[in-house]
Amino acid sequence: MKLYNTLTKRKEEFIPLEEGKVKMYVCGPTVYNFIHIGNARPMIVFDTARRYMEYKGYEVNFVSNFTDVDDKIIKKSLEEGVPAEEISERYIKECKKDMADMNVKPATTHPKATEEIDGMIEMIETLIEKGYAYPVDGTVYFRTRKFNEYGKLSHKNLDDLRSGNRSLLVSGEDQKEDPLDFVLWKPKKEGEPFWVSPWGEGRPGWHIECSVMSKKYLGEEIDIHAGGEDLIFPHHENEIAQSECCNGKIFARYWLHNGFLNIDNRKMSKSLGNFFTVREIGEQYDLQVLRFFMLSAHYRSPINFSREIMESSKNALERIVTAVSNLKHLEETAKTANVTEEEKELLKEMAVYRQKFEEAMDDDLNTADAVSAIFELVKFANTHSGEASSAEFIKTVKDEIISLSDILGLLVDKKEDNLDAEIENLIAERQTARKARNFKRADEIRDQLLAQGIILEDTREGVKWKRA
Repeated sequence: MKLYNTLTKRKEEFIPLEEGKVKMYVCGPTVYNFIHIGNARPMIVFDTARRYMEYKGYEVNFVSNFTDVDDKIIKKSLEEGVPAEEISERYIKECKKDMADMNVKPATTHPKATEEIDGMIEMIETLIEKGYAYPVDGTVYFRTRKFNEYGKLSHKNLDDLRSGNRSLLVSGEDQKEDPLDFVLWKPKKEGEPFWVSPWGEGRPGWHIECSVMSKKYLGEEIDIHAGGEDLIFPHHENEIAQSECCNGKIFARYWLHNGFLNIDNRKMSKSLGNFFTVREIGEQYDLQVLRFFMLSAHYRSPINFSREIMESSKNALERIVTAVSNLKHLEETAKTANVTEEEKELLKEMAVYRQKFEEAMDDDLNTADAVSAIFELVKFANTHSGEASSAEFIKTVKDEIISLSDILGLLVDKKEDNLDAEIENLIAERQTARKARNFKRADEIRDQLLAQGIILEDTREGVKWKRA
């Protein structure tokens, strides 16, 4: 299995630190509002990476944090006149709901920054002792130039950054030994949450949070660190500096970053009016459609979101769901149970689609090609299954489609809805009307059900229905 490593700028064979185990950290959202579809992309793609590694037999320790102390959270709390903790807890709960609706598995651990402050203070103390950090009037800064490898992830040069007046920083420009030094701890402001530290009351800088949470739950060295490409610099660059200077070890072996998401070929922003939350999309589409859309492109490629593309994704996913539904019906009505010799040969041929799927995923998690392999399998199913097929053959083909889709976190085996008695009676009445050639009444019932969101399909196997 090969992964593209941002650190080395090339695909590398994945070799875990410990055989059969994977330690993976993914930067999670700052919880001050509902998550937007830009947040959803890393959640979906790295959940899929985890699922595939588990399919390959790895035991994955997957850690993804919640940043629950931040300027935006504090701003929201002041606007609403409630504690910052109330804001963060509210949106952690909402985020977990959206994740469940996107079929994103809960992390092994979801640490919260506010619960790890002691560890942050401890790491900052170590960095000061080692000469990598220094306090000034309640603020603690990291000496960027003291870490010789600074810039190795983003491939940026410190002198170029300085000449471009690019400061990594928040405040106190005149206090810093170097304009590129960044904050590890900042003093409290009036009305803000704070913690007691050796440098006074205050709160941690953003970058130190992930370094500490990763170390606590995964150890000083991890296999994979992942997130959106917007985090490469300065967030992930600073994490490397802090962690490696504190621990004296390589922080993460493989760095994975997903590409940007655009809306109608423009960057998503509230000012452009093209900002969508996952919750808003969920009001218009099953969030499985959003997941399918995210996986239909390679995770490192930029991806463009539009209504047209979502409709296309909805229709494409429906093709897989319909194929599975048809196979379930054929399995239930099959006239023979056991697979025939001819079907055995077909099942041998079918193995090529799983092979194609695995080859795609082994090549830097190429979900786009993996989805294509599933569609080839659907075409195979539609071509080779019918009323004459054995139940065993149909079940094997159906289970293969469900199995490969499940690795991608796509739920294609829709459980049958329970129609209430009134609707069941209407469908039965319509069948009676059709037999009596009372087509006017049959059409009235069809229209009545359609108004209730029930679509009827007359097939050779009988009447099928689905929700609109």
